[in-house]
Amino acid sequence: MTDNSITAIILTKDEEKHIARCISSLKGVCDDILIVDSFSSDRTCEIAGSMGARVVRHPWKNYATQFNYGVYGCDVKTEWIWRIDADEYLEGGLGEAVKEALAECGNDVNGVYVRKRIDFMGRPLLHGGWYPTFHLKVFRRGHGDCENRWMDEHIRLFDGKAITVETGNQVDANLNDLTWWTEKHNGYATREMADMLMMEYGLDDKAQEVTPKFFGTEEQRKRWLKLKYVKAPLFVRPFANFFIRYILKRGFIDGREGFIWHILQGFWYRMLVDAKIFEMKRQFAFDREKIKGYIENKYLTKVNLGGVNPELYIQVLHNAFLTEERRAYAA
Repeated sequence: MTDNSITAIILTKDEEKHIARCISSLKGVCDDILIVDSFSSDRTCEIAGSMGARVVRHPWKNYATQFNYGVYGCDVKTEWIWRIDADEYLEGGLGEAVKEALAECGNDVNGVYVRKRIDFMGRPLLHGGWYPTFHLKVFRRGHGDCENRWMDEHIRLFDGKAITVETGNQVDANLNDLTWWTEKHNGYATREMADMLMMEYGLDDKAQEVTPKFFGTEEQRKRWLKLKYVKAPLFVRPFANFFIRYILKRGFIDGREGFIWHILQGFWYRMLVDAKIFEMKRQFAFDREKIKGYIENKYLTKVNLGGVNPELYIQVLHNAFLTEERRAYAA
């Protein structure tokens, strides 16, 4: 039997609609529940604290920086870390199955894939390539963290292997309305625009990312497909994405809610990203070097941690942890 203690790390900002549901699903599964809050103005922190969660506040830069602050800067002592968002919850015995798997796994296992399901407008999306998908959500402390990207960030392992637990689901079920959803995705589209331009111009840090592989893990295949998507013609690829997911992968089976999802997420959102990319390129008269310079200045060197470059900040924390903890594992 091995140590199967778990800390859940949950990033929050005004999540009072979701946080109690999320924490309740983790009870009896996680030994510590860590809330990294970016200064919520609602009752998120109050609710989380009343349910026994540990709450810290930290300024927001991007998801990766915030999550890795929780990993390296918040005194996590358990053997394992579980990444879960505030609007997600565990169901179908997933937590218990993971605890059992961790108790029985060997020392060469440093990650666990779990099945994710998305519910939209109250309906599970079971077609269109959205289900079942398996995501690396649980990893051994000192052997993984969140890759530093502006969008579509994944957990990456430094070493060892991962296993898959097929019982239950980690459900993404946001309870906000479509006004909130579209406003949120407008923000996502700006980040995705920056992320795709960094990929197009070779500005992303390959050493800090998941390795693209078509026949690799779920996130490796997704990254490989995204690289192909980036190279596809602007404004054509949203139509192709909708056709593949809604028609070829039978997203239409998920009814009216599925239709709305594929129109908004599969087409509108992807078209908005392309429009923002076009707008950016047009702003600089399609001058490659000027666009690269703007992206580097705004998204690669912008400081938001009291004068400390966030990427350097994470690296310092990471190196300190390697010195004190990860080398102990190796020994």
